[in-house]
Amino acid sequence: MSRDRPYRIALNGYGRIGRCVLRALHERGGNAMQIVALNDLADQASVEYLTRFDSTHGRFPGEVRVDGDCLHINGQCVQVLCAPQPEDIDWAALDIDLLLECSGQYTSRADGERFLQAGAPRVLFSQPMANAEAVDSTLVYGVNHQRLDARHRLVSNASCTTNASVPVLDILNRQLGLEQVSITTIHSAMNDQPVIDAYHHSDLRRTRSAFQSVIPVSTGLARGIERLLPELTGRVQAKAMRVPTVNVSALDITLQTSRDTSAEEVNRLLKSASESEYHGLLDYTELQHASCDFNHDPHSAIVDGSQTRAAGPRLVNLLVWFDNEWGFANRMLDVADYWLQLANRDS
Repeated sequence: MSRDRPYRIALNGYGRIGRCVLRALHERGGNAMQIVALNDLADQASVEYLTRFDSTHGRFPGEVRVDGDCLHINGQCVQVLCAPQPEDIDWAALDIDLLLECSGQYTSRADGERFLQAGAPRVLFSQPMANAEAVDSTLVYGVNHQRLDARHRLVSNASCTTNASVPVLDILNRQLGLEQVSITTIHSAMNDQPVIDAYHHSDLRRTRSAFQSVIPVSTGLARGIERLLPELTGRVQAKAMRVPTVNVSALDITLQTSRDTSAEEVNRLLKSASESEYHGLLDYTELQHASCDFNHDPHSAIVDGSQTRAAGPRLVNLLVWFDNEWGFANRMLDVADYWLQLANRDS
């Protein structure tokens, strides 16, 4: 069915991912989707300021100004709301096609249904949920987004680390078979860590200064991978370290393969996939990079082939970079666009 207007999107939560989603949509151009409302507890002056200036991604490349409850972005009005609970907003009255839940606070089925009961037609979450049953589907774009159904109402975009790891594991499992997988996430600091030592979290390590230490934290990455690649259930272990950088993270992945292979073959398989089925989602490089080179990179993952190592015929180690903000925000938009077109076609 053809449309005479852009798809109307609202954001609930306007932190790192919410702001990156808005920026990424405007940087992409086109008029298929438009953000028409955002809900955040910040005041309007702060919303305008944090949209205009960003320490990680720079100045907003366009017009940003506030007039009343309207945040003008390149001539488009985004209504600014300030409601603490999902049911405090009549989402139906906003005439939206999709709500992007970017606060990270809602992880259960009951949480998601609060948005639906308040009038949101469908919700895409920017975080993995407490369990698989909390949503109709958990997606990594490029791997399983085709499972989306127009009747779905609650969908999770998984996590940035799941989006970075699953394409790589999917390729190698299909081509080589994977017996065991061990992953260490080397992740930039996040807002659940204080700048200086202070009580900030029940995990005592997270009470320590984000910029003075490498800090081990818990991670649900293994569980997230198994949701997307159930054939690897029981074969994946993961741990995570937070490091004193503001953006761009990495995965140190060790794989035990089902058949003999080599570093050269692994690199060849991943490079080929980056140029074909995963083009635009997976990238490959052998240049001498540092992490900051991938700031604002829209790929889900960038394989650093210069760091691939083989210890014997069936043990391989990889280094995979990813912009944990920008890459993930772009995948949210990819899923949103696919879902909305699917729903429109089947309506």
